[in-house]
Amino acid sequence: MVILRKILILYLLTVACTAFGKDGNTGNVERPNTKKINFGIKAGFNSTMFMVSELKIKDVTIDEFQNNYKIGYFGSLFMRINMKKHFIQPEVSYNVGKCEIIFDKLGSQHPDIEPDYASVESILHSVDFPILYGYNVVKKGPYGMSIFAGPKIRYLWGKHNEITFSNFDQKGIHEKLHPFNASVVVGVGVNISRIFFDFRYEQGLRNISKSITYDNINSDGSTGVSTIIFKRRDSALSFSLGFIL
Repeated sequence: MVILRKILILYLLTVACTAFGKDGNTGNVERPNTKKINFGIKAGFNSTMFMVSELKIKDVTIDEFQNNYKIGYFGSLFMRINMKKHFIQPEVSYNVGKCEIIFDKLGSQHPDIEPDYASVESILHSVDFPILYGYNVVKKGPYGMSIFAGPKIRYLWGKHNEITFSNFDQKGIHEKLHPFNASVVVGVGVNISRIFFDFRYEQGLRNISKSITYDNINSDGSTGVSTIIFKRRDSALSFSLGFIL
């Protein structure tokens, strides 16, 4: 994945330099926003956090937790169908989102006891399918600025996901996620000829955790259904650099 990320970034930088070189001649200004249909490629970085609705460990409810932001990355292909100042933009992208939550597993029930911190670290791989409606606030010459919003269907690629539970009493913890999830996307984009910058916010609409199981509780060797409940939705801020044809 590191190699893929480097290739995408190198490619975008190359096409950016090429496009700006062409546009340097004012007699040959490219205007992709006048076409009925555009295609494009983009890559960028994201910062993910979890909005926890319920976190319970062995009947202890955790009310306070800390999100540690980590940088993920993504690459995307898209098609833009233009209708004067409006457009519809379906996309397909491969995302790697990273996030870590740290909390006192004793909860607020034991305020006089020294905290015992545990954490859940997630690296989630997904294939995303946004369908965006956009409006061009500025569409003049080679310059443009647009706002957009729309739904996104997300497929979490289970076999590539890494979820690490640290300093839990339970052993062999395994979390199963819902493979399909829905999100809402809003954002703004700015383009100069064929080069554009895209900033967006995404909010998940449902709990992504399906079940959590483990091998045993503490040292007594007992087995059974997990008492760990970790209901959460994910949200992300992302920034990308792209090239549009």
